[in-house]
This record gives sequence, structure tokens and C-alpha cells, in this order.
Amino acid sequence: MSIHVERFAFDRVFSAPVPDKKLVNEDALIELAALRAELALLKADQQAVIDRARAEGFEAGLAQARAEREVALLSAVDALHAGIEVIDAQFTEITERVTSEATEVALAAADHIAARAIERAPGDAIDAAIGRVLGQVARGTELQVRVHPDLVDDIEAKIADRQSKDRRKLSLTVAPDATLAMGDALINWDEGGLALNAQARREAITAELESLLLH
Repeated sequence: MSIHVERFAFDRVFSAPVPDKKLVNEDALIELAALRAELALLKADQQAVIDRARAEGFEAGLAQARAEREVALLSAVDALHAGIEVIDAQFTEITERVTSEATEVALAAADHIAARAIERAPGDAIDAAIGRVLGQVARGTELQVRVHPDLVDDIEAKIADRQSKDRRKLSLTVAPDATLAMGDALINWDEGGLALNAQARREAITAELESLLLH
């Protein structure tokens, strides 16, 4: 049996199959484009989430700020109202005190003036009242004038003086009344009467002064 040995051809070149470059490049590009698109979508979603979170946070912060502002405003309004009520109460108290003091001063002055007038001419107010009544009643109406006993002579003298200046007959009689104060009088006639009362005048003056001072 014979053996045939051949020399190994060391210079023989073996080559691996080369893939199609065009195919590889297209697949890679498609996959890369898909990855890029997916990455872009992820970034867009992430940005949307961030923007939404920012918007929600801004709205929440704005709502909280508004709520805090409203609470602060309500507190300020309450404090202002409380201050106004205190000032109003103080002003009312001061006004009432000043009004009372002013009324007392005015009444004291009026009393002083009235006292001086009665002291100087106690019958003048009564004579003026007689003149007002004569201007209202019919001619010839009989009038009775009741005064303090110390004023009878003075009033009769004033009536005589009035009669001397009036051509019509005056039907006037004077009667003493110890219950009347100096300067007070009661003038009566059939259809009515007139009371001249210092206390009533004082009360009327008080009411008028209070009305004027309160306005």
C-alpha cells in the first residue's frame, strides 16, 4: 500500500463571507431613526410632565397665595372695623359729654340772663304775652291775667299804659296768684288761655339747644 502525501499549501487564502454593507447600513439607520424618534418622544413626554408639574405647582402656589392674601385682608378689615368701632364709641362719648357740657353752659347763661331780666323788669315778659294774646282774640274779649301778688301793681300799670295807646276798650283784669313764680302768668279768656311758665320755657330751650348741638 502506497501513501501519497501532498504538501500543505500555506499560501492558500481563506476569506470569510463579507456581509452586504448596503443592507447593514440601512438596517442600522432604520433602527437608529426609531431609537431617535423614541428618545424624542420620551423627551417630549418628560418635558410635558415637567411643564404640567410646574403649572400645577404654580397654580397651587397661586391659590395658596390668594388664600393667604384673603385671610390677611379679612384680618385687616376686621382690625379696621374694630378700630372704627372703638373710635366711634369714643367719639360718641366725647360728643355726648361735650353736648351735655355745652347745654349746661348755655342753660346756665340763659338762666342768668332770664334771672337778670326778671330782676330788672319782671313784668316785661307778661306784658309781651298780653300783647300777643290781644293780637289773636276778638275785640272786646275779656281777659283775666293771674300773676304773682308782688307783680299785680306793675302789670296793672302796664295795662293802663297799653290802654292809653289803644283806642279800643281793653277788657283786662289782674288777679294775684301766690302759686305763680315771679315772671310767670296765666292769661285766661272764654275760648282759651295762655300759660307763661319759666320752667316750661327752660325745658323748651334745653330741647332746642340739644337739637342744635347734636347737629
